[in-house]
Amino acid sequence: MSRRVRAEPVGTCACGRRRLLRGFACAVPVLLLPARAFPAVSGDRRLILVNTHTGEMLDALYVRDGLHDPAMLGRLDWLFRDHRTGGVLPIAQGLFDLLHELAAAAAREPRFEIISGYRSAATNAMLASATAGVSSNSLHMQGRAIDVRLTGYPTEKLRDLALAMRKGGVGYYATSDFVHLDLGAVRSWSG
Repeated sequence: MSRRVRAEPVGTCACGRRRLLRGFACAVPVLLLPARAFPAVSGDRRLILVNTHTGEMLDALYVRDGLHDPAMLGRLDWLFRDHRTGGVLPIAQGLFDLLHELAAAAAREPRFEIISGYRSAATNAMLASATAGVSSNSLHMQGRAIDVRLTGYPTEKLRDLALAMRKGGVGYYATSDFVHLDLGAVRSWSG
Protein backbone atom coordinates (compact mmCIF):
# COMPACT_ATOMS: atom_id res chain seq x y z
CA MET A 1 0.00 0.00 0.00
CA SER A 2 1.48 3.31 -1.01
CA ARG A 3 1.08 6.45 0.95
CA ARG A 4 0.37 9.72 -0.79
CA VAL A 5 2.38 12.73 0.24
CA ARG A 6 1.27 16.17 -0.77
CA ALA A 7 4.21 18.16 -2.05
CA GLU A 8 4.17 21.90 -1.66
CA PRO A 9 6.36 24.21 -3.65
CA VAL A 10 9.13 26.10 -1.89
CA GLY A 11 7.95 29.42 -0.52
CA THR A 12 4.51 28.22 0.50
CA CYS A 13 3.21 27.85 4.03
CA ALA A 14 5.01 24.50 4.56
CA CYS A 15 8.37 26.27 4.77
CA GLY A 16 6.88 28.86 7.09
CA ARG A 17 5.51 26.13 9.34
CA ARG A 18 8.89 24.40 9.40
CA ARG A 19 10.62 27.65 10.27
CA LEU A 20 8.06 28.35 13.00
CA LEU A 21 8.44 24.85 14.44
CA ARG A 22 12.25 25.09 14.34
CA GLY A 23 12.11 28.45 16.10
CA PHE A 24 9.70 27.12 18.71
CA ALA A 25 11.96 24.11 19.31
CA CYS A 26 14.94 26.40 19.87
CA ALA A 27 13.00 28.74 22.12
CA VAL A 28 11.57 25.97 24.28
CA PRO A 29 14.07 23.07 24.30
CA VAL A 30 12.34 21.49 27.28
CA LEU A 31 9.51 20.31 25.02
CA LEU A 32 11.93 18.07 23.14
CA LEU A 33 12.95 16.11 26.23
CA PRO A 34 11.97 12.43 26.45
CA ALA A 35 8.81 11.37 28.23
CA ARG A 36 9.10 10.20 31.84
CA ALA A 37 7.47 7.51 33.88
CA PHE A 38 5.74 8.93 36.93
CA PRO A 39 5.54 6.89 40.15
CA ALA A 40 2.33 7.18 42.13
CA VAL A 41 2.34 9.76 44.92
CA SER A 42 -0.36 11.28 47.07
CA GLY A 43 -1.35 14.88 47.61
CA ASP A 44 0.40 17.96 46.25
CA ARG A 45 4.11 18.68 46.02
CA ARG A 46 5.45 22.19 45.66
CA LEU A 47 8.91 23.76 45.47
CA ILE A 48 9.92 27.40 45.31
CA LEU A 49 13.30 27.59 43.63
CA VAL A 50 15.76 30.33 42.76
CA ASN A 51 18.67 29.67 40.42
CA THR A 52 21.53 31.64 42.00
CA HIS A 53 23.37 32.00 38.66
CA THR A 54 20.50 33.22 36.48
CA GLY A 55 18.30 34.86 39.13
CA GLU A 56 15.27 32.97 37.78
CA MET A 57 12.61 31.93 40.28
CA LEU A 58 9.97 29.24 39.90
CA ASP A 59 7.07 28.43 42.20
CA ALA A 60 6.46 24.86 41.05
CA LEU A 61 3.43 22.79 41.99
CA TYR A 62 4.83 19.73 40.23
CA VAL A 63 2.39 17.20 41.73
CA ARG A 64 -1.31 18.09 42.13
CA ASP A 65 -3.71 15.60 43.71
CA GLY A 66 -1.12 12.86 43.22
CA LEU A 67 -0.66 13.56 39.49
CA HIS A 68 2.59 14.86 38.06
CA ASP A 69 2.44 17.92 35.85
CA PRO A 70 4.70 17.15 32.86
CA ALA A 71 4.76 20.82 31.79
CA MET A 72 5.91 21.91 35.26
CA LEU A 73 8.56 19.17 35.32
CA GLY A 74 9.80 20.57 32.01
CA ARG A 75 9.99 24.04 33.55
CA LEU A 76 11.96 22.58 36.47
CA ASP A 77 14.36 20.92 34.02
CA TRP A 78 14.87 24.31 32.37
CA LEU A 79 15.54 26.02 35.72
CA PHE A 80 18.10 23.30 36.59
CA ARG A 81 19.87 23.67 33.22
CA ASP A 82 23.61 24.15 32.84
CA HIS A 83 23.77 27.95 32.99
CA ARG A 84 27.15 27.95 31.24
CA THR A 85 26.09 26.05 28.11
CA GLY A 86 22.30 26.28 28.21
CA GLY A 87 22.14 22.46 28.09
CA VAL A 88 18.99 20.88 29.50
CA LEU A 89 18.49 17.33 30.73
CA PRO A 90 15.51 15.71 32.46
CA ILE A 91 16.22 15.96 36.17
CA ALA A 92 15.49 12.85 38.22
CA GLN A 93 12.16 13.44 39.88
CA GLY A 94 13.55 11.83 43.04
CA LEU A 95 15.59 15.01 43.56
CA PHE A 96 12.47 17.16 43.56
CA ASP A 97 10.83 14.75 45.99
CA LEU A 98 13.92 14.77 48.21
CA LEU A 99 13.85 18.59 48.36
CA HIS A 100 10.13 18.49 49.18
CA GLU A 101 10.74 15.95 51.96
CA LEU A 102 13.70 17.87 53.39
CA ALA A 103 11.65 21.08 53.65
CA ALA A 104 8.87 19.14 55.39
CA ALA A 105 11.38 17.57 57.83
CA ALA A 106 12.78 21.04 58.55
CA ALA A 107 9.22 22.37 59.02
CA ARG A 108 10.01 25.08 56.45
CA GLU A 109 8.49 26.44 53.29
CA PRO A 110 10.11 24.49 50.41
CA ARG A 111 12.16 27.50 49.22
CA PHE A 112 15.58 26.47 47.90
CA GLU A 113 18.47 28.24 46.21
CA ILE A 114 19.97 26.16 43.39
CA ILE A 115 23.75 26.45 43.26
CA SER A 116 24.23 23.71 40.66
CA GLY A 117 21.79 21.36 38.93
CA TYR A 118 22.52 19.70 35.60
CA ARG A 119 26.08 20.03 34.29
CA SER A 120 27.15 19.23 30.77
CA ALA A 121 30.26 17.07 30.35
CA ALA A 122 32.19 20.16 29.21
CA THR A 123 31.16 22.21 32.24
CA ASN A 124 31.91 19.35 34.59
CA ALA A 125 35.36 18.81 33.04
CA MET A 126 36.13 22.51 33.39
CA LEU A 127 35.04 22.52 37.05
CA ALA A 128 36.91 19.28 37.80
CA SER A 129 40.13 20.74 36.39
CA ALA A 130 39.75 23.92 38.45
CA THR A 131 38.32 22.58 41.72
CA ALA A 132 39.63 19.66 43.79
CA GLY A 133 36.19 18.52 45.03
CA VAL A 134 34.47 18.01 41.65
CA SER A 135 34.15 14.40 40.48
CA SER A 136 34.96 13.67 36.84
CA ASN A 137 31.97 11.28 36.86
CA SER A 138 29.60 13.62 38.70
CA LEU A 139 25.95 12.65 38.99
CA HIS A 140 25.21 16.27 38.03
CA MET A 141 25.90 15.16 34.43
CA GLN A 142 23.06 12.60 34.70
CA GLY A 143 20.55 14.99 36.26
CA ARG A 144 20.78 13.03 39.51
CA ALA A 145 22.52 15.62 41.75
CA ILE A 146 21.94 19.13 43.01
CA ASP A 147 23.79 21.64 45.18
CA VAL A 148 21.35 23.70 47.28
CA ARG A 149 20.54 25.82 50.28
CA LEU A 150 17.18 25.83 52.08
CA THR A 151 16.48 29.55 52.40
CA GLY A 152 16.85 30.76 56.00
CA TYR A 153 17.90 27.35 57.30
CA PRO A 154 21.47 26.43 58.37
CA THR A 155 23.17 24.24 55.78
CA GLU A 156 24.70 22.16 58.58
CA LYS A 157 21.19 21.23 59.76
CA LEU A 158 20.07 20.58 56.18
CA ARG A 159 23.02 18.19 55.82
CA ASP A 160 21.98 16.39 59.03
CA LEU A 161 18.40 15.96 57.79
CA ALA A 162 19.62 14.63 54.44
CA LEU A 163 22.01 12.19 56.14
CA ALA A 164 19.17 10.88 58.34
CA MET A 165 17.04 10.17 55.24
CA ARG A 166 19.72 7.92 53.72
CA LYS A 167 18.51 8.47 50.14
CA GLY A 168 21.86 9.04 48.44
CA GLY A 169 25.05 11.03 48.66
CA VAL A 170 25.32 14.08 50.89
CA GLY A 171 28.21 16.51 50.65
CA TYR A 172 28.61 19.45 53.00
CA TYR A 173 30.48 22.54 51.84
CA ALA A 174 30.63 24.85 54.87
CA THR A 175 32.84 27.52 53.29
CA SER A 176 30.61 27.85 50.22
CA ASP A 177 27.49 27.32 52.36
CA PHE A 178 25.67 24.63 50.39
CA VAL A 179 24.74 20.96 50.55
CA HIS A 180 25.23 18.52 47.67
CA LEU A 181 22.44 15.94 47.35
CA ASP A 182 22.42 13.08 44.89
CA LEU A 183 20.54 9.86 44.16
CA GLY A 184 23.64 7.66 44.09
CA ALA A 185 24.93 5.33 46.80
CA VAL A 186 24.43 6.40 50.40
CA ARG A 187 27.64 8.16 51.43
CA SER A 188 28.79 11.48 52.86
CA TRP A 189 31.74 13.85 52.74
CA SER A 190 32.77 17.42 53.51
CA GLY A 191 34.40 19.73 51.03
